[in-house]
Amino acid sequence: MRYRLFPGLLSFALLTAPVAAQEPSDAAFGPDRLEQLFTELKQETNEAAARRIARRIREQWLDSGGATADLLIEWARDAAAEEKYHVALDLLDQAVVLYPDYVEGWSNRAMVFLQMQDYERAMSDLARTLAIEPRHFGALSGLAGILRASGHEERALEVYRRMLEVYPMQRSAQRALMTLVEDQTDERL
Repeated sequence: MRYRLFPGLLSFALLTAPVAAQEPSDAAFGPDRLEQLFTELKQETNEAAARRIARRIREQWLDSGGATADLLIEWARDAAAEEKYHVALDLLDQAVVLYPDYVEGWSNRAMVFLQMQDYERAMSDLARTLAIEPRHFGALSGLAGILRASGHEERALEVYRRMLEVYPMQRSAQRALMTLVEDQTDERL
């Protein structure tokens, strides 16, 4: 099944500033620490160690919203886990209205839309996530997955490559990239 995607939104998501050139906009959690973690993640060659660094980055992102944002995200995740998607969306709508620069509000809302298979709204929130934090490997993964599922393999390749620039030891992105490259090679033969 092919999904209809808006070309402008797709271009916006892919044409965000270069990964290394932007810093996160939310200064509440110490951008120096986040920069250090991203440098470590990029240089790490041990998969398990890279996963630990990625987890610490996610914790930094999650902690950047404040107590109210944390509570809204926690409740939304609980609701989504119980497949109460509309409750989760109501909570996440509040989070993104109250904290428009809080990357995890947008990212979590995109994940709920993905669970609901609402790819257009997921793409919109992934684009917003990447506008705030272009190195958000979770958003890059979600974007690549949607592109791949919707038949935009070339664009998915670009996004997987961007993701691996940020998180080189991310095995699922490595496998997806190899599969897409192999598929394209087979098609050309």
